[in-house]
Amino acid sequence: MTIADFIIVGAGPAGCALAAGLAKSKRAPQVVLIEAGGSDPSLFSQIPLGLATRVPWRNRENYAFETIPQPGMNNRKGYVPRGRGLGGSSLINAMIYIRGQRQDYDHWAALGCRGWGWADVLPFFKRGETNSRGSDDHHGGDGPLRITDLTAPGAATYAFLEAAKHCGFPLNEDFNGADQEGVGLYQVFQHQGKRFNAAEAYLGTAPYPQNLQVMTNIEVESVVFEQRTAVGVKIRSGGKETVIRARREVILSAGAIGSPHLLQLSGIGPGDALRSHGIDVVYDAPDVGENLQDHVDYAANILSRLDGLVGYTPKALGNIAKAAFEYRKRTGLLTSNVAEAGGFVRSRPEVDRPDLQLHFCIGLVDDHARKMHVATGYALHVCVLRPESRGRVTLSSGRPSSKPLIDPRFFSDERDLDLLVRGARIVHDIVEAPPLAGSASRPLYPIDFTNETQVKQFVREHADTIYHPVGTCRMGGNERSVVDPTLKVRGVDRLRVADASIMPTLISGNTQAPSAMIGEKAAALILDEAV
Repeated sequence: MTIADFIIVGAGPAGCALAAGLAKSKRAPQVVLIEAGGSDPSLFSQIPLGLATRVPWRNRENYAFETIPQPGMNNRKGYVPRGRGLGGSSLINAMIYIRGQRQDYDHWAALGCRGWGWADVLPFFKRGETNSRGSDDHHGGDGPLRITDLTAPGAATYAFLEAAKHCGFPLNEDFNGADQEGVGLYQVFQHQGKRFNAAEAYLGTAPYPQNLQVMTNIEVESVVFEQRTAVGVKIRSGGKETVIRARREVILSAGAIGSPHLLQLSGIGPGDALRSHGIDVVYDAPDVGENLQDHVDYAANILSRLDGLVGYTPKALGNIAKAAFEYRKRTGLLTSNVAEAGGFVRSRPEVDRPDLQLHFCIGLVDDHARKMHVATGYALHVCVLRPESRGRVTLSSGRPSSKPLIDPRFFSDERDLDLLVRGARIVHDIVEAPPLAGSASRPLYPIDFTNETQVKQFVREHADTIYHPVGTCRMGGNERSVVDPTLKVRGVDRLRVADASIMPTLISGNTQAPSAMIGEKAAALILDEAV
């Protein structure tokens, strides 16, 4: 197609949900979905445990961005893996199904995002879900997303649950049920022991409906405007530039890093900064790229010989080889999402709801698993659920091929550091409790928790993201917000954003499910306007 009704840029969870919602509607508009990556996920993406090969390094499914040096982290650069290909980050993440807390969405509504309260978004969560446990007041039973329990959680994972219970944390069988608080096994985006990415869920496999064209390995260089009206996108393929025109709308679903970057390349952003890169200003929007939020995380890496752990030892590698035979029946170790369990806990008794999240991983995750050790062990992560620090995504140059500058400004608000230090203490209480304690275990990096100054410095040295950037095209009810509650970009016509970048504040948990919800709700908003 050289012209379509709708052009969607980015095929992550939001973009796939949006494309399917529009293309499969009774009105059957012509939809073009454009993705920079490829169409076929690698074997390492499809096998759940294969994420250990996808996340740590740049590959065909991972942009592997870095932040600029972070003063709050002793001037280290943070690591920002982002998915590339049909399915976006659902190709490489830990497949954890979490919606967040109802208060997160009610807070959005209180900020002026009418129609985004918990009562408004819950029907979209349920509509999108087929839960292996069946449908009820909290879950759906016939949606495109397959949600299931892990096939074969390891013995070490159950040891973590017992240790957490020993420390007074209640067990919770459903983090997306009536109450999020407690520890338990995570439900995952899997089907029959395989990763079930967002493209599989919403688009299925080619051939697609006649009114949906999916274009892969195509770079979108900018949105094309006539005056202040979006009329299409400029793409590059095979060294040639082409313009695809949109009769009705262009919708950016390129994520919290890609969408603000593309807006700025297209002339929507802080005017002086755009002009300094030689970009003509279409609309001076100072908040584009601002409001970046992410879950800053600390991980205790523990050397251990507990059963069910993975690592770079002959025995552990042999176990993975043996698991390949089990995987023919779609069970066993290869079905693990690595982060098999976790939970949501309060840092202090007086806190009204969980403000920390735990992830228990069945292997060492030292520097995002980029530092490898000839040992087995586990990592117990803790992250700040609702950080106060705010960062930004800006241009490094006016060239579309240039990488954006990512500055989360971690710990620029000291409250985040104080909260993560409390989380680190909770984590180390758990790893020192039975049955985790005494299992030939010792920390990879010992720390004296009686020295407050040393603990803070230690956390600064070891903290980083756990991969949930949001907020850079903030939705709101005031003129400074980048998009309004219908996701229309302020100051221009026929342009929307629909992905995690529109979140005004970060939700309390993993972001794949909320991103898909945003895509589904965006489709409904657009179709309702067409009535």
